Amino acid sequence: MSEAAPDDGPTRIAIACQGGGSHTAFTAGVLRTLLAEWDKDHELVGISGTSGGAFNALATWYGLVTGDETDARELLAALWDDLAAKGPQDRWMNELVTSRSRMESAGFALLEITPYQIPGPEMGKKRIRTVLERHIDFEAIPDLCRRDVPELVVGTVDVNAGVFETFTNEDVTVDAVLASAAVPDLFEAVKLHGHYHWDGLFSQNPPINDLMHQPPGQKPDELWVIQINPQAFEGEPRTAEVIADRRNELSGNISLNQELRFIERVNDWVESGKLPSDEFAVTDVHRIEMGQRFHCATKVDRDPDFLAELQVLGEQRAAEFLASRED
Repeated sequence: MSEAAPDDGPTRIAIACQGGGSHTAFTAGVLRTLLAEWDKDHELVGISGTSGGAFNALATWYGLVTGDETDARELLAALWDDLAAKGPQDRWMNELVTSRSRMESAGFALLEITPYQIPGPEMGKKRIRTVLERHIDFEAIPDLCRRDVPELVVGTVDVNAGVFETFTNEDVTVDAVLASAAVPDLFEAVKLHGHYHWDGLFSQNPPINDLMHQPPGQKPDELWVIQINPQAFEGEPRTAEVIADRRNELSGNISLNQELRFIERVNDWVESGKLPSDEFAVTDVHRIEMGQRFHCATKVDRDPDFLAELQVLGEQRAAEFLASRED
């Protein structure tokens, strides 16, 4: 990446990773490619994520603060390798969950069940906890949160109060990450600080506001959003499946677009002189979009080949993004 850095130092970059279940394997591919091309003209000042995006943000942050770009790339690859469905029983369960999700979106009448009625979902959450703790020493995170490392932000929603809630830096525990990924119809809510949390897809997807409220020397010059849900759609959704897909995409993009519009508004106020430039700065926003539509049911699909396909797509999109900065 070679876009010119400011005269007073490297270009400060913040990265926001949108949630989207298994589709966020795409984000791992994007991040690995960005990290492979990282240079001294760019400084990562913050990274945030929601749901599966939180897995990627955490792995990138942890790899960087305990090692370097190579360590972060290897950690991302190892994490997704462990999250993939392996073994006959795991593959069978993955096929069952994915097929049920596809049938629901197609309008089939299925028995309504919650994760509180059957043990399987909590076993799945326990597996995710095991994978995360295998790669991340969560007890070490508070000591790693120094002034010279990027901001780490994980997004959830407070079920009881009905408000967004983010966990930053030393507050990012394994339970906070699990809360960010607690999809209501798949996992039980996670209780933290005396109240319950659900998947961050219902809140800031991904968190951006926390990344912008940084000390003057850390405020990002650029925000890179890794966007899972397609922004545009041509024509009119008519079938049950297409309607379900588009509803899923829109719900995942609402908070993102609201936060980005606010950044654009602040940029306009700074450029027009309505806000003092010595206190406020323009932040350029860039999106790295998946650019390919997959059925919403595949957001729960952990098939190894599918996850590998998504990561290759992420590598391609990141390479295109970097090439566009050379122009």
